[in-house]
Amino acid sequence: MSTKTRQLGANIGISEENKQFVSDNLNRLLANEYFLYTKTRKFHWNVEGSHFKSLHTLFEDQYNEIADIIDEVAERVRKLGHYAIGSFKQFSAVTDLLEHDGEEATDAKTMLLELLDDHETLIRIIRNELVPISEQYKDLGTSDFLTGVLEQHETIAWVLRATAK
Repeated sequence: MSTKTRQLGANIGISEENKQFVSDNLNRLLANEYFLYTKTRKFHWNVEGSHFKSLHTLFEDQYNEIADIIDEVAERVRKLGHYAIGSFKQFSAVTDLLEHDGEEATDAKTMLLELLDDHETLIRIIRNELVPISEQYKDLGTSDFLTGVLEQHETIAWVLRATAK
């Protein structure tokens, strides 16, 4: 078979079954990150009160950081030779997070606590996946990548926790 017609799967020393499992987990994380991005952006738009300016800026910084995470997660899926999901229907089918779909005003403290809860949920999910992805599914690269994502969420959670006091 010529190199032009050969299927270009990711021949990276991880079985196809393991790459599929890891990619599925990464797509679940991608959905969670997208839900969190959307909620953070909504809160950025709608925050009110005496701390408006600082929270407006904080939420903007956070949704920009989450946007970078989203891109990196999707690219990690592609590095494994799979496709990243990208529709609201796909995201909704696999996310662990809840939307904030109310149109009514939400007080700033509730916004902070909702975001904190979502970041801590992602921290727990990622922490539970690190060892199996590394040891059982033999993907040290993704495990290392997820450690970095975990640390980013820990930092954001710390900032939200300190701000909500």
